[in-house]
Amino acid sequence: MSKAISRRDFMKVTGVVGAAGLLAACGGNSSSTAASSSVASAPAASADESLALSDGPVSMTISWWGGDSRHEAYQNAIKEFQAEHSNITIEPTFAAWSGWEEKMAAAFIAGNAQDVCQVNWNWLYNYSADGSKFVDLNTVSNFLDLTQWDKAAMDACYVANSQQCVPVSMTGRIFFWNMTTFNKAGITEVPKTLDDLMAAGKAFQDKLGADYYPMHLGAYDRMILMVFYLESKYGKDWADPVTSTLNYTEEEIAEGLSFIKSLVDGHVMMNLKDYYSANSDTATHQSNEWITGKIAGIFEWDSAATKYSSALDDDNKDGFTVGEEIKFGDYNGGFSKVSMGLAITKTCEHVAEAATLIQFLLNEEKGASIMGSECGIPASKAGLGYAQAAGAVKDLVADANAKVMAFTTNKLDPLFENNDLKASGTGIYQEVFDNIDYGDETPEEAVNGLLDGMESVGYTIA
Repeated sequence: MSKAISRRDFMKVTGVVGAAGLLAACGGNSSSTAASSSVASAPAASADESLALSDGPVSMTISWWGGDSRHEAYQNAIKEFQAEHSNITIEPTFAAWSGWEEKMAAAFIAGNAQDVCQVNWNWLYNYSADGSKFVDLNTVSNFLDLTQWDKAAMDACYVANSQQCVPVSMTGRIFFWNMTTFNKAGITEVPKTLDDLMAAGKAFQDKLGADYYPMHLGAYDRMILMVFYLESKYGKDWADPVTSTLNYTEEEIAEGLSFIKSLVDGHVMMNLKDYYSANSDTATHQSNEWITGKIAGIFEWDSAATKYSSALDDDNKDGFTVGEEIKFGDYNGGFSKVSMGLAITKTCEHVAEAATLIQFLLNEEKGASIMGSECGIPASKAGLGYAQAAGAVKDLVADANAKVMAFTTNKLDPLFENNDLKASGTGIYQEVFDNIDYGDETPEEAVNGLLDGMESVGYTIA
């Protein structure tokens, strides 16, 4: 490795590895567990008729991650809920995504997670593959209307014969561009092909200077784009969505890694070494390069449109544009997934009240109107209707989500987002792309480390 510190090494020396070790202790990451847990064939549990709302004082907790606008929406919705339910007091815990899963993993292990948790769908496999952490929401259907969600979205959250969460939204990746900077480089249309991307890299370097880039992606984002590229070319899921059996050969994966390297070599993307030197572990939307338009693109979740647009300074804000999905081959690459869910932990002492809170946030007029599209386009049919009627669905997010859902056809397996793989600074994806950008490995050499890491979390490598 180069003497310059990598992001992986930076996170190690600042203590994140200890939290990552806790994650490994959680278990529940084997492909056999994923296969057996994802089959929603058992009869649904019936509503627990013994549950009732308390007349006395109730204290509950809730947790979520996100940006400032999401924090504000949740807090405003909670205030309205407490106004309607004057005996209930809710204590929120929230922060940005960085380090959040490590914190929540430790809480799940210790049994002291909040009563209501915003969760990633794969957490159901990672931390509750045996159904031990989250309440089966079928048992609270007298307080939470489960009919507001499509079956496919609900089935994605059905693990260990238990409806462990309800989906807040569905999401996928799409390109966002700062066309203010593109226009300065003489480019007036968003990139729509690989040739467009490569041409943009040359134009930025020649016309704006070596410190301007059409886009930047961190390691996990690069992995998603690499899979997008391979699925575009070969038309098959990255892995089986039930058994997590990898569908790609070493040669095909090396081709995907070489594709990412070609974007760095072509000045389309900033080299990770250069980014870390300037920003350490700062997220892209918080970097000076993004804020001022020196980095002019990102490949992100559709729900992140507001976060990235609002981070731009006044000179660049008007240039923010939702791009088009780029077709790198004969097929539509990429996947959609449950963006996040709301779950009730089994340590919750007031399950009926917790279900009532979720109902308010996602299915009722006041809550859904306040939440709007801050967590993505609402998956609840009632919630979407209320949010739209209130004008609370942001056009940027709606535009991005519509493009993703119309384009993507592939399915995601539950191990792809395993924290040992994707963790910022410490994950296998980080190590792979660091090694390539620091010149320590070629794409062909880096394949072995990627496959070893995937196999260690439960992937079946044919």
